[in-house]
Amino acid sequence: MLLIIYGTRPEYIKVKPVADELRKRGIPFRLLCTGQHTDNVMLPDTLNVPVMDTGLNRLDSITRSVCSDSFHKVFEEIKPDAVMVQGDTASAMAAALTAFHHGIKVIHLEAGLRTYDPANPYPEEVYRRIISVIASVHLCPTEHAADCLKKERVTGQIFVTGNTVLDGITEYKKHARYGTTVVVTLHRRENHKNMSRWFRVVNRLARENPHLNFILPLHPNPEVSKHRKLLSAVTVTRPMTRHELLTCIAESVIVITDSGGIQEECSFLNKKCLVCRKVTERPEATGTTIMVEAPDVLRQNFYNEIRNPEVNAECPFGDGHASERIADILQELFK
Repeated sequence: MLLIIYGTRPEYIKVKPVADELRKRGIPFRLLCTGQHTDNVMLPDTLNVPVMDTGLNRLDSITRSVCSDSFHKVFEEIKPDAVMVQGDTASAMAAALTAFHHGIKVIHLEAGLRTYDPANPYPEEVYRRIISVIASVHLCPTEHAADCLKKERVTGQIFVTGNTVLDGITEYKKHARYGTTVVVTLHRRENHKNMSRWFRVVNRLARENPHLNFILPLHPNPEVSKHRKLLSAVTVTRPMTRHELLTCIAESVIVITDSGGIQEECSFLNKKCLVCRKVTERPEATGTTIMVEAPDVLRQNFYNEIRNPEVNAECPFGDGHASERIADILQELFK
């Protein structure tokens, strides 16, 4: 029995194709949602053991909750042969640690992403490296990610599968075009201290380009949403569903983001992506990713790229069939 644990919306998006494929093949598994994101949509038949805010620091609270008696009881009741965690969240790290304490094999989905800078992204870079030390099976999205793990001499089996974030979005690729929308998403913790500066530059770009529709789904984090008034020339919306966001990206002319998954989706949909971060753990997308290390250089980077937004580069993150490869691997493991 495989227990798949997830807690945030990005995790949900990336484990869902795997769960759907396992269900299709009749491979036994259970799902457990930690509720790290309270607005997360749960998959069918998912156990819900929500994290508890038991202190001033939410990251500490999540870790304490997932390593608590409630989760230990679930492990003892289900008795999984293996636990699968996705990515680099607090839920993933704590679930992997709890499984390790129980002597249960850990399977890491989206393994091997690295910046080698503990502060960028914070705390995700440290969390995923902890999981890599614990995991027995590493499901890597790219050869580059697999090479990182090999250089670190991690134990366990390493597989290159592609990234499940691309599974099921081939229809969006078919209908992609270069329209007049500029999609903006900014939310990362390491950008909070400069969020007002990022927003001011985005708003200036929107004022200077009235022929373009700058649209920003506002992240609910108070450190982001408190700066909403700075976006007077931007169309600010509630957080979008995955379908709404992918539709916008597919019809956009360019994307401005600090997200990880959106870098992969932009690469697949052939959209230039201005990444508002000091460093990325996804350096493979050289044809679409443009790093923007500080708000001061966003405006110049935007004008450099908007002159010729069209790209036609091969996506290094997969072909939309990662979950099928992963199911093949798991079928062999649980034979």
